[in-house]
Amino acid sequence: MANPYVKHVLPRLIAFACGNESLAPLRERVCTGLGGRVLELGFGSGSNVLHYPSATTEVVAIDPSDTAWRLSAGVRASSPLRILRGSPDAQELAEPDGQFDAALSTFTLCTIPDAAAALAEVRRVLKPGGALHFLEHGLAPDEKVQRFQRRFEPIQKLLDGGCHLTRSIEQLLREAGFEITELDTFYLPGAPRFESALSLGVATSY
Repeated sequence: MANPYVKHVLPRLIAFACGNESLAPLRERVCTGLGGRVLELGFGSGSNVLHYPSATTEVVAIDPSDTAWRLSAGVRASSPLRILRGSPDAQELAEPDGQFDAALSTFTLCTIPDAAAALAEVRRVLKPGGALHFLEHGLAPDEKVQRFQRRFEPIQKLLDGGCHLTRSIEQLLREAGFEITELDTFYLPGAPRFESALSLGVATSY
């Protein structure tokens, strides 16, 4: 039986945090260049929907949370985009090979238990030359911050549904076979550094 906190409370907390207006410019940046049929990992409450370019024809939403899907009902209904719910588990996508022009992942790779498996699945369902646009938090560039991340990570995982602080997004993508063609790493202004070391960019699958 699912933990009531994880099932009902956590999706609402994530929707509140990820709906922060300060993140809107970053979401706009990461969605720039998307088009065609897009697979979105960690669709959540639909925080990216308003930022999809007009060239996007369809979004297939990957998310395990029924609560988050219900929370996204309003933004889905008001969007001209065709938005379908896809597989619940990014680690085992039911979607066929080579079906997507692009993929999008925002604040998701930190929480997927086996991020490498999820990225392998994304590569499988992307068309050759398809791009994964990503906006993720993870391992900080500064050793002092990294030390605190390692100490705090067990608490973070407990409070935030398995969220890891010490995953290197760049390393995960390269090990999965992606070629990183754009990358910007920075701290989110005004936020604690241990949880706001961000990586924003594009990785291409060939």
